[in-house]
Amino acid sequence: MKRSTIKTALVKGNSPARKGARRGATLAGLAISSVMLASCSPAFGAYRGATTQGRSTFHLFQGFVIASIFVGGITFGLLFFVLLRFRKKSDAIPKQRHSNVKIEILYTVIPILIVVGLFFFTVKVENKVDALSPTPNVKVTVTAFQWGWKFYYPATNTTVIGSVNHYPQLVLPEGETTAITLVSQDVVHGFYIPAFNFSRYALPGVVNHFDFNPTSAGTYIGRCSQLCGLYHSEMLFSVKVLSAQQFQSWTTSQAGKVTA
Repeated sequence: MKRSTIKTALVKGNSPARKGARRGATLAGLAISSVMLASCSPAFGAYRGATTQGRSTFHLFQGFVIASIFVGGITFGLLFFVLLRFRKKSDAIPKQRHSNVKIEILYTVIPILIVVGLFFFTVKVENKVDALSPTPNVKVTVTAFQWGWKFYYPATNTTVIGSVNHYPQLVLPEGETTAITLVSQDVVHGFYIPAFNFSRYALPGVVNHFDFNPTSAGTYIGRCSQLCGLYHSEMLFSVKVLSAQQFQSWTTSQAGKVTA
């Protein structure tokens, strides 16, 4: 092949190196697209949240994962492009360039904007999770102790208390706001309900307040998430979400009782 023909091919972008670079970029794009299109709303192995607060937390996590996939896809796409486009072809020293101000500004500003965006949505979701209703439908005081839980409903003077041999059940109404007051009787405990995407410390001498707005009826597992002593692994409980009518029947039947 004549030298002029080779030069023309390089100018038109038909060189093997450029074809390989295009293939690499195309494959990276397809990889990202396949992950994004695999599901309209992928869970990425997380709980979707059985409360309005938990669902907001899930959407935040979902956004973080999608952003990381997007950033990782671009990063690896550019990496493969450079590997293919500028791989060694001969012993000749390639043209050297000291800097590229535009590119340097670009790869500095874009990560800053991404971090600012993630920070903004994190604060927004945290404020929503920590927001307290002035008029909750139900109030429950949760007391953590070694090694169990006590759930007290002041409106009906109902107490559900657990022990090492008996796991208590926290009953909540679906579609209504329940105000939780969380305290500890002795040491630091962790009030954790995985399906709610929620965990909060129960600290001695500190009173924590938060709301739950359950969206799905069912029974969910809860546990202590902080090592609190010998029988820490036995600090389990369950959460049962009932319809508003069923919850009303339950509170009526349990009024004034202490259930162990």
